[in-house]
Amino acid sequence: VRIGWIGCGVMGTSMVGHLLENGHTVRVFTRTRAKAASVLEKGADWAENPREAAEGTDAVVSIVGFPEDVESVHLGHAGTLTATRLPPILIDMTTSDPGLAIRLHAAASERGVAAIDAPVSGGDVGARNGTLSIMIGGDAAAVEIARPLFEACGGTIVHQGGPGAGQKTKIVNQILVAASMIGACEAILFAGRAGLDPRTVLKSVVTGAAGSWTLSNLVPRMLDGDFEPGFFIDHFVKDLGIAVREARGTGLELPGLEMAERFYFEAKAEGLGSKGTQALLLLLEGRQPDEGQTTGEK
Repeated sequence: VRIGWIGCGVMGTSMVGHLLENGHTVRVFTRTRAKAASVLEKGADWAENPREAAEGTDAVVSIVGFPEDVESVHLGHAGTLTATRLPPILIDMTTSDPGLAIRLHAAASERGVAAIDAPVSGGDVGARNGTLSIMIGGDAAAVEIARPLFEACGGTIVHQGGPGAGQKTKIVNQILVAASMIGACEAILFAGRAGLDPRTVLKSVVTGAAGSWTLSNLVPRMLDGDFEPGFFIDHFVKDLGIAVREARGTGLELPGLEMAERFYFEAKAEGLGSKGTQALLLLLEGRQPDEGQTTGEK
């Protein structure tokens, strides 16, 4: 299958690698060409803009940073939908606004293109291992055609419903992640302050009722002093903002979600935006009275 791909960030680069390994032809565009170097070395072709990435392909896929980026790469003056030979399927795997997904679906339909929203969860680890959870919104027929592409990148692939349903499901995911991250950080702080070895504590709790992806994958990074991104705080602030707006739009007030948004917004303001979501620990740690180091090595 000939695939146009837009976005070679923390997850996108690994996903392109899996597509190449599965025998697909991939033409990539990303704003900083150097970020595509590894996949170009593996055999991907380079495109000068999103339109060129999409031209004459069987499907075009985007995984970029923010909703405005999604709008630009697909609906902009050199966007994918301006291609002369349009791909039959457009897939956006960015975590974005459900309303934008619905609007993109409508704009693509006017041009005879099926649009699918398919945000992912699993971070850099899931992307490298090809085990991402992919949450899909769009027309069933198009989803089935695209399924081999999803299977190359993910381990859990679920069609949630019509346009926007994938993005709404990702909001559910991010609400859960926000809660588990705050709990994990506070638990580590308490363990250290209580005189326990957090690594030994982790052995007891990771397989019990408190077990979670955050506990298994991100807490060890915290204890190692590894705050590099599997998923950027900058992007999580965006995600939580979308979640709060969508919740309020349904008439819901979710105080736990809003508290997490405030914490992460503060973390971004403190200069942690380019760090991974696990760097919330640094913010919460810095708010504590100084009674010595509470976590593992820095």
